[in-house]
Amino acid sequence: MSNTASNDTASANAAAFRELHHRPGEPLLLPNAWDHASAAALAAAGFPAIATTSLGVSAAAGLPDGTGGTRAEMLRLARRFGHGRLLFSVDIENGYSDDPAEVADLAAELAETGAVGVNLEDGRAYGGLTPPHVHAAKIAAIKEAVPLLFVNARTDTHWQREPDTAETVSRLAAYRDAGADGVFVPGLTDPATIAEVVAAIPLPLNLLAPAGGPSLKALADLGVRRVSLGGLLFRIALGAAVDAAVALRADGVLPAMPNVPSYAAIQALAE
Repeated sequence: MSNTASNDTASANAAAFRELHHRPGEPLLLPNAWDHASAAALAAAGFPAIATTSLGVSAAAGLPDGTGGTRAEMLRLARRFGHGRLLFSVDIENGYSDDPAEVADLAAELAETGAVGVNLEDGRAYGGLTPPHVHAAKIAAIKEAVPLLFVNARTDTHWQREPDTAETVSRLAAYRDAGADGVFVPGLTDPATIAEVVAAIPLPLNLLAPAGGPSLKALADLGVRRVSLGGLLFRIALGAAVDAAVALRADGVLPAMPNVPSYAAIQALAE
C-alpha cells in the first residue's frame, strides 16, 4: 500500500472511530479484548470497535496490571490487530513513562500499527495520581505527534480514593485543554454526578458499565457517549473456564454450555 493510500485509510478510520462517539442517543459500547481471538470474536459479533484491557493483557503475560511491565506485550497485540480491519483503541496505562516525548513516541508507534485511539490514565501503579500538569503534558505531546489519534484521558479520582467531583472536573478540564478527545472516569456511577461532569466538560464521557445499572439508555440520557467493560470480560472468561473444570472434577460430567464456540469457529477467527 502506498503512503498516500495508507494515510487515507488512517484518516478514514480515525474519522469513523470519532463518529462512533457522536451518535445521537447511542453511546459507543466498546468491549475490551485481551488477545487476537477475543477481539476477532467481538468484532464478528457486530461490535464496530474494540479496545484492549491492560488487566487482561498483563495477566495473560503473567505480569501485574498497571506497573508498566507490559509495554512489549501491548505493542505485540496492537501489531496483530493491525493486520485485520479492526477499529481498535489501546489501553497504554499511564504511557509507561512520565516523559511526554517517550509517551508520544509510543503513540506514534501504535498509530503505525493501525490503532485509532489510546486510553491514558493518571493513576499510579501503587496508588496516588499523576500530577495533572504532567498528565496534560503527555496528552499534548501525543496530539502534537499524532493529531488523528483519539486520546481518551482517564482520571482515577473515583477509582483510587473517596470520590471528589471538584478534583475530577478540574483534572478533566486540564486534560481537555491539553487536547484530549474524550474523558474517562472509572468508578463514576452516581447519576447526578455524571450529569454534572457532562455539563462541565463538553467532551465524550466514557464510563465503565456498572453492574446492576444504570442501563445504557439511562447513561445515554445523562449524556454519556462511551461505555467500556475494562477487564470484566477477561475475568468472566477466566471464571467460566475454572468453573467448568471444577464442575467436571466434582460431578464427572461437564455442564451444558450452549454458547461455547466450535473448533471451526475458533479456527476461522485467525482469518
